[in-house]
Formats: sequence, C-alpha cells, structure tokens
Amino acid sequence: MLGIGELMILMVPLLGIWIWMVADCALHEPPQDRTMWLLITILTGVIGALIYLIYRRPQRRAQFGR
Repeated sequence: MLGIGELMILMVPLLGIWIWMVADCALHEPPQDRTMWLLITILTGVIGALIYLIYRRPQRRAQFGR
C-alpha cells in the first residue's frame, strides 16, 4: 500500500500537468473548440488532461502554430 509520501510524489506532477493543460486549452484553443476541450479536461481530471496533451495539443500546434 502506498503511503502519503508516495501518493504526493504521484499527485503533485499529475496536478501540475492538469493545471498546465487547462491553462493551455483556455489560452490557445480556437473559440469553437475551447468550450468542449475545457469541459473534457476539467470534468475528467488527469485522464482528460492526458488525452488533451497526447491527442489535441500536437494537432492544434501543427494546425495553428501555438
């Protein structure tokens, strides 16, 4: 079983990725896609942030350059 220290080692980076992806989505997504991706990222937590990071962010950067 994981202790509190091990959980913190896992949770802090995941929380950081989640915050980074929510901010990235809010600042850089085109308006027509922003609401959908923000809802996905916020409501599904870290899983949604990882989906955004792996799937949408590279696609958006290739398409819009940011």
